[in-house]
Amino acid sequence: MKRGLFFPLLIFFAFPLWPLEQVDAAADQFSLVGMKIAELIERFGPPTAVFAARGGETWQDDVVFQYKGGDFYIFKDRVWQVKLSTALGINSGDQKQAALLVLGARAQDNGDHLLMPADGKDWPLMFRVNINSAGRVAAIFIYRPDF
Repeated sequence: MKRGLFFPLLIFFAFPLWPLEQVDAAADQFSLVGMKIAELIERFGPPTAVFAARGGETWQDDVVFQYKGGDFYIFKDRVWQVKLSTALGINSGDQKQAALLVLGARAQDNGDHLLMPADGKDWPLMFRVNINSAGRVAAIFIYRPDF
C-alpha cells in the first residue's frame, strides 16, 4: 500500500519542477505579445539564448529571448513580436496553400508572405506567415504593427 502512494506523490511534487522552456502550443499565442519581461521569464523560465537583432535603422534593434518553441522580441520592457515554429495550426515547412486554407478569407496573400489582422488586448496585432521560394512556410510572426 505504501508503494502505491509513492509514485502519485512523486509525480505530484516533481511536476512543478518540469521545465517550461517550450512555448505551449495550446496557449493563447496572441497574448504573448505585450508580456513584460518578468512575466515571460515567470511563464517560460530563463531563455536558452539571448541575442541582438539588428534592424535597418538603429532604433529598430531588438533584444531577442530565444526559447525552444519561439523567439520573443523585446522593446524596452515588453514583448512586441513573437516568432513561432507553429501557430493557429500552421507549421514551419507547410505548403502556402495549406496556410491559406487555415487562415481563411481574412488572410491577405502578398506573394512572399501572408498577413492577417488579429484581435489584440489593448493594441492591434498582425499575424504574418513568411513564404520561401519553394512555396513553403519559412517563419510565423505575431506582432504589433504600430511599433
